[in-house]
Amino acid sequence: MAARRPASVPLRALLFLAVLFSVSPSARSLRFDLESGHTKCISDEIKVGAMAVGKYHVVGHDPSSPDSQLPDSHRVSLKVTSPYGNSMHYAENVPSGHFAFTAAEEGDYLACFWAPDHKPPVSVGFEFDWRSGVAAKDWPNVAKKGQVDVMETELRKLEDTIKSIHEEMEEEMQNLNRQTNSRMAWLGFLSLGICLSVAGLQLWHLKTFFERKKLL
Repeated sequence: MAARRPASVPLRALLFLAVLFSVSPSARSLRFDLESGHTKCISDEIKVGAMAVGKYHVVGHDPSSPDSQLPDSHRVSLKVTSPYGNSMHYAENVPSGHFAFTAAEEGDYLACFWAPDHKPPVSVGFEFDWRSGVAAKDWPNVAKKGQVDVMETELRKLEDTIKSIHEEMEEEMQNLNRQTNSRMAWLGFLSLGICLSVAGLQLWHLKTFFERKKLL
């Protein structure tokens, strides 16, 4: 009886799994309830030159439909600020919205949203999708505009993900090199201090010995 050959895995499936398991932490989609008069904030660490996009809407509101109406109590305000406090986006008492920017500062960008005061208090369902870096690219549109197939799109996405990981590794290596050089410098100073101390102790011992022998 002939041995069965293991089933081969299609290249497209391998590419999909590679992209799936290299999900960037800079992509997040949140849904939660926001109480009237309360504020919630989340942060995202973004590098200089990286693109960030976000969209948000109150649950029950269809942003694509002009006839979708919600009561005034079901509104939110949102402010996005840079690590140094510069305003990147601001919207007040809106049912939905979106923003996009390219980071000019490196660090934690903060998005704070709040619901207006209302009596009696109400709970506003809210969805917020925030992406940055590789995850911020609109891959379906890239494929459509470039008239490329799914595999080429996955290859482009994988390439960008690898570039992002490579940049992070280079940054980590530079930080490690700086820390190592600093520690080696301190170790060199410490070794020099120990050598000078030992040499001084030896000189003192020799001087004491010669004085006892009345050779000096």
